[in-house]
Amino acid sequence: MRYQEEYRQKLTTAEKAVSVVQSGDWLDYGWTVCTANALDKALAARMGELWDVNIRGGILTRRPAIFDVPDAASHFSWNSWHMSGIERKAIKEGFAYYIPLRYSELPGYYRDCIKTLDVAMFQVAPMDEHGWFNFGPGGSHLKAVCECAKTVIVEVNQNIPVCLGGFENGVHISDVAMIVEGENPPMEILGGAGEASEVDLAVANLVVPEIKDGACLQLGIGSMPSAIGKMIAESDLKDLGVHTEMYVDAFVDMSLAGRITGARKPFDRGRQTYAFAAGTQKLYDFLNNNPECMAAPVNYVNDIARVSQIEKFTSINGAVDIDLFGQVSSESSGINHISGAGGQQDFVMGAYLAKGGKSFICCSSSFQDKKTGELKSRIRPTLVEGSVVTATRTNLHWIVTEYGKFNVKGKTTWERAEGLIGLAHPQFRDSLIAEAEKMHIWRRSNKR
Repeated sequence: MRYQEEYRQKLTTAEKAVSVVQSGDWLDYGWTVCTANALDKALAARMGELWDVNIRGGILTRRPAIFDVPDAASHFSWNSWHMSGIERKAIKEGFAYYIPLRYSELPGYYRDCIKTLDVAMFQVAPMDEHGWFNFGPGGSHLKAVCECAKTVIVEVNQNIPVCLGGFENGVHISDVAMIVEGENPPMEILGGAGEASEVDLAVANLVVPEIKDGACLQLGIGSMPSAIGKMIAESDLKDLGVHTEMYVDAFVDMSLAGRITGARKPFDRGRQTYAFAAGTQKLYDFLNNNPECMAAPVNYVNDIARVSQIEKFTSINGAVDIDLFGQVSSESSGINHISGAGGQQDFVMGAYLAKGGKSFICCSSSFQDKKTGELKSRIRPTLVEGSVVTATRTNLHWIVTEYGKFNVKGKTTWERAEGLIGLAHPQFRDSLIAEAEKMHIWRRSNKR
């Protein structure tokens, strides 16, 4: 009962809670679907009287109220650990910025570099009988955030699923300064999976045969990983494991189909390990109080040394552009920022080092420019000037488009050029060969 009394003492309104925010403060808004909601609206109402407030967050699934404050750039900056489409638009509005990182290091950034944070505010599941507020699907690095924050404000949402884990998946009421009972909005639905296209299915048909019984999977978000997951669910693969930074609907499909047991994992055996989750209500219902699923901090989940110990580890991620040297850009196209590094570097290298491990970078061979309608190739001679290299050419493994798959491991520059050009849309292959010749990475003995 003492926790209930402490709860009543710390319970306040969103308006009173955000009164602690001062000009020049650094705030943390939480992470993805657990981003502050009622507190955000309350802060937006008084943002006009504040200046130079700096806020960290990431992977927004809805546009925060503060983004619509008049002359927003004068009052605050939004600093993202990983950009969603909402944040990408905010860059052009002049108040959003990206924080480059290796996602596995994020808790350490707070504990070792940031160290001091003025206010942390985010949504949590209701307090349990032991005084703990579960971080729900947005755990990731929030325990480190709480350790650094001078003031922790939790916004209780009855709809947030309780995500069980081994450690660092909640904050105790003794470490909380204020409690706000929010408006209990439904969980944010993260789109992007959609119906599988012909390209998605073609890529899935190339990747799934490479996955073996007992493999441990990491998937990203989007229609292509979703198509791969659905195909795995309909396959006869068995004893698959999960060790992934982001838990997505495809894992639910595979679990319900009986493909995932985790029986062959060297640790966390029988459990599906993840750092955060976002998707449909089906996913949130599956995660809620499910002991099979293990929410853990991202420095545990994405640790390269840990991942590399998992035999047959299979990492599946996407890309924006790939050049003929095997450099992958997954964050930007030139200086136009798109998302972030996330854990791609961690999982590509972890899979690369694992016994029987495979990492796949999957993308369509081409795309249509939204402005001009022109078809453009994702396989390029060199990356667009200003593009950020996310996965380097020295730790790349498999590249897959709808036209095929190619293992670059151990290949010379001319072998890479030939293999990657073979994955390009046929419309661009001759021009890519011509550019490869100019760069002295095309042998005349190569097939044309």
